[in-house]
Amino acid sequence: MLKGLTRAAMIATLAIGGATAAVAQEFTLRATANSNENDEDYDGLVVFENYVEQASNGAIEVELFIGTQLCSNGTECLQGVADGSIDIFIATSGGTSGIFPFVQVLDLPYLMADDRVAEAVLESGSPFMTTMQDMVEETSGGAIRLMTIGNTGGWRNFANTQRRVQTPADLEGLKIRTVVADLPQELTRALGASPTPIPWPELFTSLQTGVVEGTKNGITDIMSMKFPEAGLQYLTLDGHAYMAALWFMNDEKFMSMPPELRRVVVDGFYQLQQATFASPKRKSIQAYEDFVAGGGDLYVPTPVEKEAFREAAQPVFEWFTTNVEGGQQAYDALTQAVSQVETKLEEVRGADIE
Repeated sequence: MLKGLTRAAMIATLAIGGATAAVAQEFTLRATANSNENDEDYDGLVVFENYVEQASNGAIEVELFIGTQLCSNGTECLQGVADGSIDIFIATSGGTSGIFPFVQVLDLPYLMADDRVAEAVLESGSPFMTTMQDMVEETSGGAIRLMTIGNTGGWRNFANTQRRVQTPADLEGLKIRTVVADLPQELTRALGASPTPIPWPELFTSLQTGVVEGTKNGITDIMSMKFPEAGLQYLTLDGHAYMAALWFMNDEKFMSMPPELRRVVVDGFYQLQQATFASPKRKSIQAYEDFVAGGGDLYVPTPVEKEAFREAAQPVFEWFTTNVEGGQQAYDALTQAVSQVETKLEEVRGADIE
């Protein structure tokens, strides 16, 4: 069931003004990201904007709204996409889960081993992407279209102000900042820590004052937000979750375009996705160097230690498939896709090294 976003309201809203959009010769796409110009989301939008405007010979104009100019949170922004006041919006799975709870499958820990696996699983036309797109369409009553899934910050890792974390036992009792979504809180509990939902803008002060003692973020976010200055000095590269970014579009706006312009938009989202895949890789190099240079303790778990994290996290999978609407379907789609990709990659690697 939708929370704060009713199917009837979306369908009724989208019926308004459809005829005029269908005959328009030029189109303006209003795209928003609740981030800043140092973020991978912005990098992706700039690539999208330039590609779409050039490839359409100016028939499509893209307007970028970075920050909270158009909306302030995931539910509000997705409502804007549904009613057509916003054409394109990007959100993390945590920011989207109130409306599309099944997208939390992307936060399930230790399922995807590395970038190569994740990028293949998320490529356009893959079985997993098709499943996600169908589920978003069905849940939104056809109002919202999932265009692509990119990356926003690399991989989530545990970082804290207190001590080096080598095993789940080292997380015992630490107050770890999470988003409001249920799954990150369940994972934090499973590993022995205490989940503490804190709004992103309040995290620096919360670390500084001890309201929380750690967080689950990628290195680019940690450094761009200057969290080491708030005492965050211990970072464990457990890579428990790929920091996926879901890009949504108003379906009525998309379908109001002629097929040749819809193709431009689809190709633009491919360009955007590739840019967000690449951006964290480049930015993380300097970010890791700066973290260590500032006195940060950077630890990479051994294979045995990482397996201990995986085993400790097992209750999260049962919780997700049992309690999240659409969870079993999303979980099956992801695990099957990962298995297929890993098999194919091993074949490719085997051929490449011969």
